[in-house]
Amino acid sequence: MTDRRKDTRGALVRPYAVTRGRTEPTRHIAIEAILLTTPRGQQESMYAGRDKHLIASLCDGRALSLAEIAAHMRMPLGVTRVLVADMAAEGLMAVHEPMADDDYDDRMDLLERVLSGLRQL
Repeated sequence: MTDRRKDTRGALVRPYAVTRGRTEPTRHIAIEAILLTTPRGQQESMYAGRDKHLIASLCDGRALSLAEIAAHMRMPLGVTRVLVADMAAEGLMAVHEPMADDDYDDRMDLLERVLSGLRQL
């Protein structure tokens, strides 16, 4: 019998088994998106499966990016994206996407006006 700790095949196959072979998330989540566990996720994640519960625990009171979650979980980014997208659809995670380029320009204009106003004081 082979020692499971030395058998690396499980580490390569297992994450994709968690997503039931799905490689595409139900919604796109950017790698830099900020994720937080919702109150519903705090209460119900333990019934959603081991990996989803671990993700919810990581983001409970601590905002993390999708990339950080994947690193903490030691799981491929694509698998993490599928799980987090499912969790968001189930109301277990709040996803805060980065600003769109249009919003960035408007925000920079506002910040420049505020800075100019502060200099005039």
